[in-house]
Amino acid sequence: MLLSAALLVTLSACTPKNSAEPFGGGTKQADTAAANLMAGASDQVQATYKQRCLSCHGNSLEGKIGPKTNLQKIGARLTKEQIIAQINKGGGGMPGFAGQLKPEEIDGLAEWLAGKK
Repeated sequence: MLLSAALLVTLSACTPKNSAEPFGGGTKQADTAAANLMAGASDQVQATYKQRCLSCHGNSLEGKIGPKTNLQKIGARLTKEQIIAQINKGGGGMPGFAGQLKPEEIDGLAEWLAGKK
């Protein structure tokens, strides 16, 4: 019960405030930038990111809850294997997704994110 409450509080911190759209909406320019950042991601990777990652990491991978959540150049900082470990185990405020995401979903996300340099 406490774990559920803690997770709810953590996730609520990622939710945009006073937004008419569920993920903050945005301008056409911001939407274009977000689409460019999603380039190279398969439909499955895009769907997984939008469902599981976007609320904390943002439409444009900019990070919504601090600089450590910015993924725009994550591939310059972490290898694909390190990204896989982070997604699986979590840490630094991020929940782990092992058991919640399929290995192929995690691998797809990590492959795509490792290319962000």
